[in-house]
Amino acid sequence: MRALYLAIDGGNSKTDVLLGDESGQILGFVRGGTSSPHNVGLPGAVAVLGQLIRAVHADAGLPLGAPIEAVAAYLSGADLPIEVARLEHAIAAENWARRTIVDNDCFAMLRAGTAMPDAVTVVCGAGTNCVGRAADGRTARFLALGPITGDWGGGHDLADHALREAARGEDGRGRPTALSRAVADHFGLPTVEAVSIALHFGDLPMERIHELSPVLFEVAATGDEVASALVERQAAEILAQYRVAAGRLDLLGGPHALVLGGGVLRARHPQLHDQVVAGALALSPHVEVSVLDAPPVAGAALLALDALGLSAAAEAALRAEIAARPPALARLTEPVPD
Repeated sequence: MRALYLAIDGGNSKTDVLLGDESGQILGFVRGGTSSPHNVGLPGAVAVLGQLIRAVHADAGLPLGAPIEAVAAYLSGADLPIEVARLEHAIAAENWARRTIVDNDCFAMLRAGTAMPDAVTVVCGAGTNCVGRAADGRTARFLALGPITGDWGGGHDLADHALREAARGEDGRGRPTALSRAVADHFGLPTVEAVSIALHFGDLPMERIHELSPVLFEVAATGDEVASALVERQAAEILAQYRVAAGRLDLLGGPHALVLGGGVLRARHPQLHDQVVAGALALSPHVEVSVLDAPPVAGAALLALDALGLSAAAEAALRAEIAARPPALARLTEPVPD
């Protein structure tokens, strides 16, 4: 009988669940909303996963009672050891599989990006995070709880700072910057002051500030010193995370991988990307830098296959199937109702 597994990548905005077998074949795939316990609580996270697991069985044409060898769940919000332990206990209690594996979603991104046993990933999306692993099983991670743990950067932070610098540049408290004109134009208003007033009174939703991250990179690409300084600070933060994680694992002196993930890094903005690559090579000439080009749920699937002790041929087959059918891994499948 073939061995089946469930792979879960649960983020702040979406959750992907894949059902596969020991050969690397993808039997079912579904996508739903957030399952981060920081957003929906622990019971809510388990409920979301339960809906999606029922849906992925239906997508694969398998009954819910079909034996599953392992469920590998990599979730945003699994930051502290106690959070990982609570999630693992709650998921194991659902008896979705004979074996339950739970950890932070960054480890799924790391495995999706490389098969090298010594590796670090820095994720820069809405926020930022970093994890590393060594061939001997040691890991490195940060608390990644936002400003209270010293975090800086990611699309939301960059957007907030772009608006702040645009306002200060316009009213004279800061250096003149093309961000002022670009921010006002983005929202179709005459000045940044008008943008700020519209945000204050709710005429513009505060969430729209997040739209300014791409605007920042566009302005920086023109050579604007203020915008460029923010991009340089982001590059320095990414490199600091890499340096510390790789240093803790004693990786800097030998071959290892650095996987760059998250929307900001996957966009490959030249001004940011080139600084990060050059900075990483300056820290270690042995590093192999890559940008994640596979969905993180692929990493969760590969980690499930690793845990089951399955062959390298299964990894090659899984990667080939994912590469050949990206539309299948991008469609939205609604969870089946309770």
